[in-house]
Amino acid sequence: MRSFVKLMAGAAILVSMHSATMAANLVVGVSWSNFQEERWKTDEAAIKKALTAAGAKYISADAQSSAAKQLTDVESLISQGANALIVLAQDSSAIGPAVEKAAAEGIPVVGYDRLIENPAAFYITFDNKEVGRLQAQGVFKAKPEGNYVFIKGSSSDPNADFLFAGQMEVLKAAVDGGKIKNVGEAYTDGWKPENAQKNMEQFLTKNNNKVDAVVASNDGTAGGAIAALDAQGLAGSVPVSGQDADKAALNRVALGTQTVSVWKDSRELGKNAAEIALALAGGKKLTEIKGVQTFEGGPKKVKMQSVFLKPQAITKDNLNVVIEAGWISKAEACQGVKAGAVAACK
Repeated sequence: MRSFVKLMAGAAILVSMHSATMAANLVVGVSWSNFQEERWKTDEAAIKKALTAAGAKYISADAQSSAAKQLTDVESLISQGANALIVLAQDSSAIGPAVEKAAAEGIPVVGYDRLIENPAAFYITFDNKEVGRLQAQGVFKAKPEGNYVFIKGSSSDPNADFLFAGQMEVLKAAVDGGKIKNVGEAYTDGWKPENAQKNMEQFLTKNNNKVDAVVASNDGTAGGAIAALDAQGLAGSVPVSGQDADKAALNRVALGTQTVSVWKDSRELGKNAAEIALALAGGKKLTEIKGVQTFEGGPKKVKMQSVFLKPQAITKDNLNVVIEAGWISKAEACQGVKAGAVAACK
């Protein structure tokens, strides 16, 4: 019996060593849509850390907000020997041919944070409808009636519509009842803060500055909207939402110019994406990934194998959560905050 136990233990060690060797020989290519936003650097660090821990190699490319460049980037990553791809799509439709090419070559694709509606791709993200709900809840709590502006995400990103759908789940009754009036709604090309600022400026002009609340879909667009509000002396008096828990946004939350930022711990997203990419490259099926569920809520209703992580709303009342998690330092979050104004900054 002892000999059998030893034999089995030896076999387990060999399997473990074989798995480690397989991972050590794997290359994961990551195609980023752009690096203009602070959060992607955090995601990248988490992906790199997970791959390094497994002994795998990381290679990457930055599409610099160009859907056309991203197609050639993916081809380049494949030619460099990528065994799996993680793709943050600049344009979820335009990336289709690259996914098809990878699938034809047996290279698994993980659609990262943004939906790539192709059943050959795995989809990992935070629950974006829930993000939208949390954004709307934060603003609605501060201003349950009045003129609302909606600064949406990029029209080429399905997340923009998922977020808006979640927002409207919370606000629809008040809109239908006439308590909330939609006085401005626009997509933000490329999620760029400067585009959000221009849209916000136009809505302020159109409404003679009579805007009571702004539901902005991420922290970059929130920053643009707040810059427009600030120019009119309205920053801090008009509630504004965001997401990503960017450092600048969390400081705005502490200062009172932004009401809520929805925290999606991208360290967890990056770690999970890297581990899923390695598992798929190692031969696991899409349906065999831990925590997998079927999602078919995209525009084309394609059945996708997906993992959804849970977001959390951050306001000045629970700012300590991100500080204690090491996401941001107390000094960074509380810069310029008056003594005693925010509990987390004491």
